[in-house]
Amino acid sequence: MQFLRAILTPLVAATLLAATAPLVMAQNRGDDTLLEMQQAFRKGDRNKLAQLLPAARGHALEPWAAYWELRVRLGEASPQEIQSFMQRYAGTYQEDRLRNDWLLLLGQRRDWSQFAEQHPSYRMSDDREVRCYALLIDHIKGTAPATVADDVRSNWYAIRDADDGCNHAAGELYTAKKLSALDIWRKARLGVDANRPRVVRNAVEIVAPDALPQLKEALDTPSKYLLGRATARGKVRQELIVLALIKLAGSDPDGAARQLDSKWSVHLSPEERNWAWGVIGKAAAQKLSSDAMGYFGNITKDSDLNDDLLGWKVRAALRAGQWKAVAKAVDAMGPEGRQDSTWVYWKARALLAGKPSDADRAEARQLFESIAGTRGFYEQLALEELGQRISVPPAPAPLTAEEKAAARANPGLNRALYAILLGLRSEGVREWNYTTNLHQPGGMPDRELLAAADFACQREVWDRCINTSERTKGVIEVNQRFPMPFRSTVVERAQGIGIDPAYVYGLIRQESRFVMDARSHVGASGLMQVMPATARWTAKKIGLTNFTPDQITDRDTNITIGTAYLKLALDDFAGSMPMAAAAYNAGPGRPRSWRNGPVLDAAIWAENVPFAETRDYVKKVLSNTTNYAAILTGLPQSLKSRLGTIGPRDANLPEVNKDLP
Repeated sequence: MQFLRAILTPLVAATLLAATAPLVMAQNRGDDTLLEMQQAFRKGDRNKLAQLLPAARGHALEPWAAYWELRVRLGEASPQEIQSFMQRYAGTYQEDRLRNDWLLLLGQRRDWSQFAEQHPSYRMSDDREVRCYALLIDHIKGTAPATVADDVRSNWYAIRDADDGCNHAAGELYTAKKLSALDIWRKARLGVDANRPRVVRNAVEIVAPDALPQLKEALDTPSKYLLGRATARGKVRQELIVLALIKLAGSDPDGAARQLDSKWSVHLSPEERNWAWGVIGKAAAQKLSSDAMGYFGNITKDSDLNDDLLGWKVRAALRAGQWKAVAKAVDAMGPEGRQDSTWVYWKARALLAGKPSDADRAEARQLFESIAGTRGFYEQLALEELGQRISVPPAPAPLTAEEKAAARANPGLNRALYAILLGLRSEGVREWNYTTNLHQPGGMPDRELLAAADFACQREVWDRCINTSERTKGVIEVNQRFPMPFRSTVVERAQGIGIDPAYVYGLIRQESRFVMDARSHVGASGLMQVMPATARWTAKKIGLTNFTPDQITDRDTNITIGTAYLKLALDDFAGSMPMAAAAYNAGPGRPRSWRNGPVLDAAIWAENVPFAETRDYVKKVLSNTTNYAAILTGLPQSLKSRLGTIGPRDANLPEVNKDLP
């Protein structure tokens, strides 16, 4: 408790640290109350929350206690009670969080007058469903912007799960002929592809409610539906066929391709055919099938696809070495896709393939220059394409005492750190992000972000230190972005078993952000997120005697086992850092399979990793590693040299760790 009190000096100096000993003791007892209330909130225990709330009054985290107690009964609370809460905690994250919750409830109740009254005070403005309700009200009032249909559609498409706000707004705009039938059917297609049946049903209910029984058949037994005779007519029949093909492609892309090619292609519009081939191509590409580009090759108009399908066409084309198709698919993306550093980089590489003209070289250089830097995987690769290496950026001017004091005096930052260090990590992270994002329009300026990050660094809350510093736009403070806690332990363990400490740090930064008590949804624990079974196997492999599973949460033991497993994975994959990172994240069996096929530039191989989480993980670990190496050695580094090429295992070489879990 002494450590928690130490971080609160700016927030509660007058009320806590200058208080009498009994008041400080009461504050410490209040910590237990807050922890108990969090558990009661998660269980929806209204009675316990009401019983405990008086004991939380006056605590530094009282806004959380009051929020939990009111949130569980928000549906029955009076507007006056809600307004009283908002007045009492005005300006806090909890006030705006409750307003967000209330706006969603008002939208569901179609209480447009109260919604319109409350919405202007909503500061977060990051809830897509709330945004759709607000756009619908503007539409009803006749004050909607000219882009209302585009805004609703983009927000609706971005929500993966079933929602009321955007779905209702889309239905109203469809009735008003501001959204087309195709807009609605495309949402249904996205729902099938994401395996969200409620999303699909809600969309089809807008555009073709009579087709719901056939929709169930198309999704439950797509093969049977496609082999039979669809009884719906016209556009509805065609779209149900597309939905069935999408569903089938998820498990059997080759079967879906046969159905489309032999039977249904002539019955679909060009747009429907192109989308279906795009989904089949994506499914084949995710299986790393050599047929993927053949399926994508049936598409007559790339602009009929969305950016996700086009991204998979680019990946398949990279794997097949079809550079013209890479450039063509990137060009067909929307503005946001074309500006993504991933597709900027590959478009530039495509321009340089074969026999580029001077104009191609000039355009490629311009594209590389537009993203080059040290911030990420493709930014670093672009820098190397321009003939430069990855070096430590110049440090910004040191923070002044006044800048540091301002961060330490920020109530939101103090509450967030208190919550995190108390064990209320989820709540603390949300309040921290809110405070640093919404300090003023556009978020905190760079210097304030650096000061906030420094506050977190000094308290060893490394994930907030890193994430906050990463948001600076004009400066890079590498010591905040790439901290090295426990340096002597990590470096000693890594060097002792012949592994690059920069690689270990790059992996830890991605795994846990140096959060000691990090625990994944699958049960991995500690700094290096080691699974219990993996820990037992590794401990036995390296001769760590008397190991018990509970030791995995010990810092030094976690580092010992994690680095040992990483070294064993590296040995198994002949020193390939990308493949070992993939094995660490997804298990060794998958990258052993993913390496089969053509010999590829490792950047192309990494971009074709079928799992989005692992694909992102591999790229970030390697990018982190390169930055850490620059810091540790003080010398310019190459990401490319850490990538190499990847292809099938040499059958003449022994499998080093065949039983690697």
